[in-house]
Amino acid sequence: MLHIPLWKRIVIGGLCALGLLTALPNAFYARAERHNDAVVAAERAGFETEAQAADRALWPSWLPSAIVNLGLDLRGGAHLLAEVQVADVYKARMDALWPEMRRALAEARGEIGGIRRAPSDPSELRIQIEKPEAMAKAVEVARGLASPVVTLTGVGQSDLEVTAEGNELIIRLSEAERAATDDRTMQQSLEIIRRRVDEVGTREPTIQREGADRILIQVPGIGSASELKDLIGTTAQLTFQPVVGRGTDGSAIAKPGQEILPSLDEQGVFYTLEDTPVVTGEELTDARPDFDQNGRPAVSFRFNPTGARKFGDYTAANVGQLFAIVLDNEVISAPRINQHIPGGSGIITGNFTVETSTQLAVLLRAGALPAKMNFLEERTIGPELGQDSIDAGRIAAAVGFVAVVALMIASYGLFGVFATIALTINMAMIFGILSSIGATLTLPGIAGIVLTIGMAVDANVLVFERIREELRTAKGAARAIELGYEKAMSAIIDANITTFITALILFFLGSGPVKGFAVTLVVGLVTSVFTAIYVTRVMVAAWFDRKRPKSITV
Repeated sequence: MLHIPLWKRIVIGGLCALGLLTALPNAFYARAERHNDAVVAAERAGFETEAQAADRALWPSWLPSAIVNLGLDLRGGAHLLAEVQVADVYKARMDALWPEMRRALAEARGEIGGIRRAPSDPSELRIQIEKPEAMAKAVEVARGLASPVVTLTGVGQSDLEVTAEGNELIIRLSEAERAATDDRTMQQSLEIIRRRVDEVGTREPTIQREGADRILIQVPGIGSASELKDLIGTTAQLTFQPVVGRGTDGSAIAKPGQEILPSLDEQGVFYTLEDTPVVTGEELTDARPDFDQNGRPAVSFRFNPTGARKFGDYTAANVGQLFAIVLDNEVISAPRINQHIPGGSGIITGNFTVETSTQLAVLLRAGALPAKMNFLEERTIGPELGQDSIDAGRIAAAVGFVAVVALMIASYGLFGVFATIALTINMAMIFGILSSIGATLTLPGIAGIVLTIGMAVDANVLVFERIREELRTAKGAARAIELGYEKAMSAIIDANITTFITALILFFLGSGPVKGFAVTLVVGLVTSVFTAIYVTRVMVAAWFDRKRPKSITV
């Protein structure tokens, strides 16, 4: 008998209702978007203006408000392809190493004689030794300043490669350290750009690494490529400030000369700080992952001479006190000063892993780009082009939908109507899922949705044709419907699994636009199988239970 338990009907109906509910904000896109923007702006500012309150009231707070984000090709915006000059970082490392190397070699002056820096390639440090016969001692001293490479693949390797050539001592970064430095430089550049772009409140920017030293930046809704370049070039505010207190009340009023800032990692924790920093990010020359004296991951940092003097004086006078590291008005770390830190360099210890120490080092240096960026490609896409793409996509989807509906109803009559209702629910569920997961819809994504419209009824065609075959064998109507769904199941699953595998390959190996197509295709496959097999079956069963026809025509 054609029978579906009540609990199954409730679950299927509930999923359909949830899909329609989550897709609803997209039908009122402008109102929901203004509501969401007002909520985010108020949360960032800590208060709400009258205009924001009016925008927030445009959409009921008890309803889902997530909408499908529009990509660059649909919304308009700016596109940049930047090349990071990672070689600049090698030069900065060598320049920062020279004073430390000079002090170390000066202590052995009696054996090696005088020293001076010789002209060299920017990526290496050459030091002339007065007594070439003591070169072995100089090499030993230089290697004593080397540190372990802090990467999972560079365990046991040194970060410096020290060699001798005539009367010159040559120091370079080792291959393992170069690879780690390149990776840190790219991570830092990505982090800086992402923080700069997020500040202007843009939705779903695409910021991703392309190859070894390039970054793709696509920001929907921004005016022009030149505006985006100016935004990326803005210097982040990094400061080191004394800690007055720590608490959980972020609405407290700070005393004159103090400020209250939230913690980045500790939810609900706020620090009261002196508003005059001891040193700023402009005086920070280096920050990189390291190990403490117990071999645990940590973060080392170094200031320039001016910052080193101020930092040393403050740590000498405030042993045992907390010292906050603030980035863009958020406390990213507040370590305790355990001892006087002379020389302008120090180490931050804590419950770190190699990954988290690398992350903190990236954040510490996120006040300025680590290397110069050359913009290889820049484009500005106007909102008119994006609107044209949306309109074209709507027309394509509408034409495809009408054609499929007409064919199904003409071919299968009432059963075609059931398939049409399921197709409508399928489309709503696609947008509901895309909204819930925060996916970005692009022009290829629209193509994926249009393709899904055609594929969505494929399962119904298999089921209905199978029912026709069962009816020809003189089986009863209920039995024919039941066998039609059961015997078509394997073909439906096989066809969709192969397409699903292809979509996954496109997602993991493709670039941004291809990924957008793959996402909508995967979501469409899942919802299509659900609506074609379960939703139509519930409708057919409900109709059959009510009408009880002796025979049916498909």
